[in-house]
Amino acid sequence: MRNERIGDYLVSQGLISEEQLQKVLETQKESNGAKKFGDVVVELGFMSEVNFTKALAGKLRVQYVDLDNADINTDAVQKVPEALARKHTVIAIAITGKRLTVATNDPVNFIVLEDIKVSTGMDTVPVLATTSAINKAIGKCYSMQNVDSVIDSVVAMAGENAAEDQDANDRIESAPIVKLATTIVENSYRADATDIHIEPFEKYTRIRIRVNGDLVELMNISSAVHSALTTRFKLISGMNIAEKRIPQDGRFTQTVDGTTLDVRVSSLPMVNGEKIVIRILSTGQIALRKITDLGMSDYNYQLFESMLRVPQGVILVTGPTGSGKTTTLYAALGEIAKPNVNVVTVEDPVEKNIDGINQCQVNQKAGMTFAAALRSILRQDPDIVMIGEMRDAETAEIGIRAAITGHLVLSTLHTNDAASTVVRLVDMGVAAYMVATSLIGVIAQRLVKRLCPNCKRPRMSTEEENELMGIPSSIQIYEPVGCPSCNNTGYRGRTAIHEIIHCTAKVSAIIAAGGGKDEIEQAAKANGTKLLRDNASELVQVGETSIDELIRTTFSV
Repeated sequence: MRNERIGDYLVSQGLISEEQLQKVLETQKESNGAKKFGDVVVELGFMSEVNFTKALAGKLRVQYVDLDNADINTDAVQKVPEALARKHTVIAIAITGKRLTVATNDPVNFIVLEDIKVSTGMDTVPVLATTSAINKAIGKCYSMQNVDSVIDSVVAMAGENAAEDQDANDRIESAPIVKLATTIVENSYRADATDIHIEPFEKYTRIRIRVNGDLVELMNISSAVHSALTTRFKLISGMNIAEKRIPQDGRFTQTVDGTTLDVRVSSLPMVNGEKIVIRILSTGQIALRKITDLGMSDYNYQLFESMLRVPQGVILVTGPTGSGKTTTLYAALGEIAKPNVNVVTVEDPVEKNIDGINQCQVNQKAGMTFAAALRSILRQDPDIVMIGEMRDAETAEIGIRAAITGHLVLSTLHTNDAASTVVRLVDMGVAAYMVATSLIGVIAQRLVKRLCPNCKRPRMSTEEENELMGIPSSIQIYEPVGCPSCNNTGYRGRTAIHEIIHCTAKVSAIIAAGGGKDEIEQAAKANGTKLLRDNASELVQVGETSIDELIRTTFSV
């Protein structure tokens, strides 16, 4: 049994089929042994990384550990030097007397275990964990240890330079500042943050990160460090470090745990120095979402899919900044971009590079505006056009005309709900009859936080809450509590809620006649549209989110 190959073991356990095993072996052979069997199984999508690792643990009779939810002993981590941990993809997680428990992705590699034994002088007990979980834990555990020592050395350096203010560049290139800047981005990414705010005050500088839509404090540092830190970020993002009186924008890339991040930086002069806001964008390396992964209810998903089948017209996605509009558009493009169609996008900025799609970056300084780019694109024989945002009347009009002349146009607009989008287009100066003939449908969306499954607490809903949810009697709902796995917030991750208006003949007639928001909404409701609040209410009733989130995202007077 011990000598049975892992592939045969997986087949005997019914985890993969014989055909899938042959496909894996062929792919492995093509790579000339460069890829491990487990990597190929996961890559081809036959098993998830966690399921494969659990199966491997069962075969090797080694304990499997879920590092994301395990208590890792910091003293154990310090026993193994960071360089050795990264070299062998291992992390020490516990100490029992003279024995060190080490999480590894290859527990039968005795050379690695011997290396650790020599380095630590302790007996090693291997446990099995996924490669990605080990890399994440290495980054998290070692970088948190580094932060304090980095800040201390930066403050000491700032003190030395206070008397004789040397040339700024010498200080900026000094190792502690470089390390601090790198560590801030790394720790923020590992905490699933979307933005980093570096805010200068008189006596200190506060660093906050936006996680699940809320700002959370990451650390406070001495204001003596602020100038050097902002200059470091300005330097790597290509800004003018001598200019501190006007706002500037820049970008850079940084690799964290094997993922290359596209990082956008914005500086704005404040009373006590420059405030830096950094947006972390996942690059094209992170797979595109499919439209089935957008969190749509089955009803909304079918509506959305039927809209994407229409060969020409305009589909608009609306919502406030950061509500996932671009993610929805990219998912739609991934669904309809086939090898036999020409897809062109105009974006500012291009957030994800998608294979097989022609993406065009807006450049205001060079005169390459949305409208100018769109005019040229329509001479490029496109089938599908994606406009990052309809910002002005000219862009909206060209987009609508493109739809009338036989193209499928996807775009975003900033409005509060689906019905007011139509009114906004008419207000922008697009003729009502043109909107009526070209519009396929409008999707309004918001992001709501998901309750942490480990600590959510059940209770019965009150009368007021029943009214908000539109239900007749009290039901069991859940409220957030907070535990270590959700950083004591009570929430883990986000999902989207949608409101989709399909422009049927009746709705189009109301638009052409210059109907208002209420008329359009009534007709859409009669047509089966579920409003944002209905969607949020369903999520509260199934225990996905809380009543607080329903109020935060959909409350109106």
